[in-house]
Amino acid sequence: MRKIISLICFLLPVLAFAAQPDTRPELRSDAPDRHVVVKGDTLWDISGKFFKDPWKWPYIWGMNKDSIKDPHWIYPGDVIVLDRATGTLRIGQAGTGNTGSSSDIIKLSPKAREGHSTHDAVPSIPANAIAPFLSQPLVIEEGALKDAPTLIGAREGRVILGAHDIGFVKGLPPDKGSKWQIYRPGKTFTDPDTGEALGIEAVYLGNAEVTDFAEVSTIAITHSVQEINQGDRLVAPSGGTVNTYLPRAPGGNISARIISVYGGVSQAGQNTAVTLNKGARDGLESGHVLALYRKGEDVKSEGEKFTLPDERYGLVFVFRVFDKVSYALVMQTRLPVQLLDRAQTP
Repeated sequence: MRKIISLICFLLPVLAFAAQPDTRPELRSDAPDRHVVVKGDTLWDISGKFFKDPWKWPYIWGMNKDSIKDPHWIYPGDVIVLDRATGTLRIGQAGTGNTGSSSDIIKLSPKAREGHSTHDAVPSIPANAIAPFLSQPLVIEEGALKDAPTLIGAREGRVILGAHDIGFVKGLPPDKGSKWQIYRPGKTFTDPDTGEALGIEAVYLGNAEVTDFAEVSTIAITHSVQEINQGDRLVAPSGGTVNTYLPRAPGGNISARIISVYGGVSQAGQNTAVTLNKGARDGLESGHVLALYRKGEDVKSEGEKFTLPDERYGLVFVFRVFDKVSYALVMQTRLPVQLLDRAQTP
C-alpha cells in the first residue's frame, strides 16, 4: 500500500499537467532519446534539446515547483532520458541501452551525492551571465544616494582613483562593517507609458575596505571597474540573493517594456541583461519567463493604411526584481532586442 501511495504522489504532477493539454510542451522533431550531461550545460539548455518550450519546466521534469526549488540534482556524467509516453525527462542509468523503461529510470529528487559538490551541479541558467548583477543594488530610490557616505578626496590632490589607491570618506558608520561598494547615480528610469520615475540606475564603480574609521575615514580601493572620482558614494553590500530559479510563466497577464539595455547600448542579443518597467508591485518574480514582441509596422496598400500584427521573436528570463523595475536575461532571440520592445506573459 505504501508503494502504491508513493507512486500516486510521484505521478500527480504529470497527471495534473496531462489534464491540461495546452500546457504540455511540444517535442522537437529532432529530439534525441537521451543526452549525457557535460560541464557547461544548463537545465534550460538540456530541456531545449528535447522540447520547443524549455521554460515549461514543471511538466518537462514531471515534478511540481516545490520539489525542484533546489537544482542540485543533475551533474556532468548523468544521462537524461526522454520518456516519450509522458513527454517528460528523467535521470537514467548509464549503459542501460536507452530503452526508457521504468527499470532504466530513477526518481528525480534532491539528494546528497558522494564525489560531487553543489559547485559541480548543472545550473538553471547561465550563472556567469547574471553573477555581476546579484550582489549590486542596480536600482536605488530617488534620494537614497544623497545621504550616503561620500568620497571627498585623496592624498596629493588626486581626483581619480583606482584599485590599490587610498581615499578619504565622510559619513562612514562603523556599525555596517568594513567592506563597501562604490557607486555614482546614473540615469533615471522612467516609465515610457506613464512618465513615472521608477528609480535611479546605480552605476557600480568598485569595492573598498575601510582601514580606519573616523570623522574622515580612510579606505583602500580593492577593486575597480571604472574610474572613481571625488563625490562618488559608498553603499554597504546587499545581502545574499537567491540564485536558484524555477522558470515559469507569471500567474497573471503582465505586459512590460524594455527600458534599458545594460551597458548603455540600444540593442541586446542572447545572454544580455535588460531592464523592464515592471517589478514586484506588478506581480513579477524571479524566474518568470516573458515573451518578446516587436510592434508591427505600419504599411500602405492601395491607398489604405494597415498595421501589421506584433511579432513574437524571443524569450527573457527575469532574475532580479525590485519594486518598480526588474532585470531579465535574454535567453532566446532571432532579432536584436530593442528599447521599448514589449515583454509579456507567454
